[in-house]
Amino acid sequence: MVPRELIDSAEIPGGGVLKLFRRGDDWSIMLGGNELMSSRVRGSEEALATLALERIGRADANVLIGGLGMGFTLRAALAVLGARARLTVAELVPAVIDWAHGAMAAVHEGSLDDPRVVIIETDVGALIRAGSETYDAILLDVDNGPDGLTRGGNNALYSTRGLAAARSALRPGGVLAIWSAGADAAFARRLRDGFAVEEMVVRSGSGGKGARHIIWLAERSR
Repeated sequence: MVPRELIDSAEIPGGGVLKLFRRGDDWSIMLGGNELMSSRVRGSEEALATLALERIGRADANVLIGGLGMGFTLRAALAVLGARARLTVAELVPAVIDWAHGAMAAVHEGSLDDPRVVIIETDVGALIRAGSETYDAILLDVDNGPDGLTRGGNNALYSTRGLAAARSALRPGGVLAIWSAGADAAFARRLRDGFAVEEMVVRSGSGGKGARHIIWLAERSR
């Protein structure tokens, strides 16, 4: 068996340590004993982008992505959008951006060099609060969803105030898409106060396999 190798570690602002591992051609990012993401499974992260962008139907969309991770959501969005689209990716942990340019550059497949993409080292919440009918879509793959693991500050994104800020940052007809490791009935009720919501179950792997994850598609009414 190929041994797992620790490549790097990084502190999360506000507490916690992310660790980057490689086993052969496979990569994983861990928080303690929890695997936050893996290069082996990407289906639900890709679905976050494709399902949301199908809803807005604009090849020239202005899209905000919360969380770079391994770039699966970003690459799926780039594949759907046209040459005039704009994609801003907010990533809080500087090392995750460094890994994308360095150790995991092959995993990201040059997506960070796409002229449509801007990577900003910041809390996505700050960009959301600064927006006013700015984005056609906001895609949040932050922490573990509303029931977070990595950082208490992320919970503000999913609060009543955070959702109101996201609604204000969207253009009429825009879509807030949220990835979650599991269902959350209380959050879903909160989300429906201000959005037309569809809750979808998607698989983490390809071909309908892998863990079941949740994606909420929340449309701002016109």
